[in-house]
Amino acid sequence: MAFEVPILRLGRDYASLDLREAGCPRTGGLLARVGLANPGLVRRDAREAASAAAALRSMPTAERIARCEAAAAIFAEAALPVTAGGPAVPFDEYLAQVSATTGLPLTLCREHAGKLERALSGMGRIVCGLTRGLAPEHLDRMVGEERGVPVAFHPTTDTLAVLLPSNAPGVNALWLPALALGVPVALKPGQADPWTPLRLARALMAAGLPAAAFSLYPGEHDAGQALLDAHARAMVFGDAATVSALAGRPGIQAHGPGWSKVLLGDDAVADWPELLDMLETSVVSGAGRSCINASTIVLPRDADALADALARRLAAITPRAFDDPGARLAGFVDPRLPEAIDDAIARALATPGAEDVTARHRPGPRLVTAHGQRFLLPTVVRCHDPEHPLARQEYLFPFVAVVEVPTARAPAWLGPTLSLTLVTADAELVLAIARRPEIDRLNLGRVPTSRVDHGQPHQGNLFELLWRRRALQREVVA
Repeated sequence: MAFEVPILRLGRDYASLDLREAGCPRTGGLLARVGLANPGLVRRDAREAASAAAALRSMPTAERIARCEAAAAIFAEAALPVTAGGPAVPFDEYLAQVSATTGLPLTLCREHAGKLERALSGMGRIVCGLTRGLAPEHLDRMVGEERGVPVAFHPTTDTLAVLLPSNAPGVNALWLPALALGVPVALKPGQADPWTPLRLARALMAAGLPAAAFSLYPGEHDAGQALLDAHARAMVFGDAATVSALAGRPGIQAHGPGWSKVLLGDDAVADWPELLDMLETSVVSGAGRSCINASTIVLPRDADALADALARRLAAITPRAFDDPGARLAGFVDPRLPEAIDDAIARALATPGAEDVTARHRPGPRLVTAHGQRFLLPTVVRCHDPEHPLARQEYLFPFVAVVEVPTARAPAWLGPTLSLTLVTADAELVLAIARRPEIDRLNLGRVPTSRVDHGQPHQGNLFELLWRRRALQREVVA
């Protein structure tokens, strides 16, 4: 059965005449006809943003948080319709939809859904973390006192526009706190995953949040551009070129490549065999598709031994059927993408100073066809030259470079790093890393780079994007 995926206009279903078909690459079957929004429609709806925000903010912050938390069980347990009034889709069927159109195995779809459920159920803690402990009622009154200090805040926008990717459904957790913070959302889903943001919207509406707080605009590039132009604040996911193009635009929180890394201090290198579980998790979790998967491991010595041991582990990970409980790799929906990635790695390896260590333990090529899909097999590259093109590179599968850099040089060498796991007891090295502004998330100790705490900022603090502190002074009455 093919579903009709609607446009959601301020909570109201809208059937577009412009449709895009979404199918399953494994079977060739048609799964959905997705209604596409045009820029004019996006701009018209933006005129109603103030009334949508008023409807959401008429509900106290504490109640919005409670409704988000109530939506967790609805999202993960209830049967919810794709189209209002249409057949209700059970949770397991939703997972199958996501798997079919994204190439993710069911195990990883369930893992991503678990992240979303936890983000909803933990919304109170998340809001507390993003606001640094601000009492929820201050967002309602906008003027108050916190620990004896006058505080005042005001919202910076009536809507958060979000341009989503298709590679990892779990990233939808990043826009969810906007609703608890009193800001409606206008979402442009990734082409391969209209299911997740729509199901989240249905669950949150079922939990009692105002329907007007949710808009969903599947569409082409021009619809996304209209969203950015129509709203004062936006969250955008894209590649390095996309992030670079948006760098000068205020009000846009851009999420691009992470170039996440693990750094071992001099005092931790001897323990590298005990760190292999953490390193494997950092590289492979979520099929290596996230910006917080480790793409570089940095250590002052013993890189050859570590790279070979890790390569042995990763070479044992092979493609499995989408419904295999042991599946850890994701296939690619567009077969041209893995071919382009494989070619880019091959060309970079032709430059002296790097070796694909997994090739020693893998009997065939990196790019394979299995179970009706194209897969890239996990790859460990030993970069003998720290300036090799692959030393600080990131790809959309489990790929990691192992690089030797003297500890004294390492903090400056790392460069832009979304998530850094630092294993050391050296207080001076910790301080040197803490001073680096280009490092966003810092994990101290044996914490995988891929471990997420949504109560901590992720490439920018959402509260600081959506709310602004203003100065406040009160008359002193004698």
